[in-house]
Amino acid sequence: MDQDSLLLQYLLSGITKGSIYAVVAIGFNLIYSATGILNFAQGEFVMLGGMIAVTLAFYLPLPVAVATAVVAVTLIGCLLEILLFRKLRRHSILHMIIITIGLSIVIQEAALHVWDEKVRSLPYFSGNEISSLRLFGAAISPQVLWVLGTVAALVVLLHGFLKYTMQGRAMRACSSNPEAATLAGINIQNMRTLAFGLSAALGAIAGCVISPITMTHYEMGAPLAIKGFAAAILGGLGNPMAAVLGGLAVGVIEAYSVSLWPAAYNDVAPFAVLLLVLFIRPHGLFGRPVGESVREV
Repeated sequence: MDQDSLLLQYLLSGITKGSIYAVVAIGFNLIYSATGILNFAQGEFVMLGGMIAVTLAFYLPLPVAVATAVVAVTLIGCLLEILLFRKLRRHSILHMIIITIGLSIVIQEAALHVWDEKVRSLPYFSGNEISSLRLFGAAISPQVLWVLGTVAALVVLLHGFLKYTMQGRAMRACSSNPEAATLAGINIQNMRTLAFGLSAALGAIAGCVISPITMTHYEMGAPLAIKGFAAAILGGLGNPMAAVLGGLAVGVIEAYSVSLWPAAYNDVAPFAVLLLVLFIRPHGLFGRPVGESVREV
């Protein structure tokens, strides 16, 4: 493989990984905007989606297994908000961060007992690992196209939901000014539950589409949560659409860093860039300075 093809291969790999980081970052932003909570258990929604789908795929057709897994994880997200976070909302941000990290560990341990330590994966949605497409010398797995297409569709649908539907506008109103939203008759608690459900659904879908490529195991959630949080901060916390660019940036920087440093250090480059950006723009590349009015997403 020549140098140009290798660079293109790194780019495709970075975009694929960055797309998943973007979905996790969007989940961070949805929950933070609606509740003010930084949910570091967000990566566990990705893990649960993949694990449940793999289990159900033994008994159900693949599309049904994936759809059922997404519904199940969505319900888990809603139940977590209703049974846990709704009762803890008066805690400080630091306390909530510690609680969500603890929740992530609990979910990991529960997954370990249910599915053990084995690495699992869903079958390719179409084609197989040897039926790769070629683009200017770089190989593209059919599943990569599923990942990119699914993430693009999710971004478009979420943008349309937030901007053009009553529920989406209500969620944005809760993010902008909860007191005014309450006076306008919006049920704040329902909107917060909806935010948790949406973020869980996004994570579950991401977990299903990446399972054939990256495999699925009980420990995969925490690294995804860290990268997704970095993407959310880089793009601008509170702006779901900016999270997409943040996620792609983290993924591409991580992929290209492999050509410069050993693989063990591939996490250094994106976080170094993140720190640099935060020194220059503490509110992120596309975030709003504190006190600035909310723009449309």
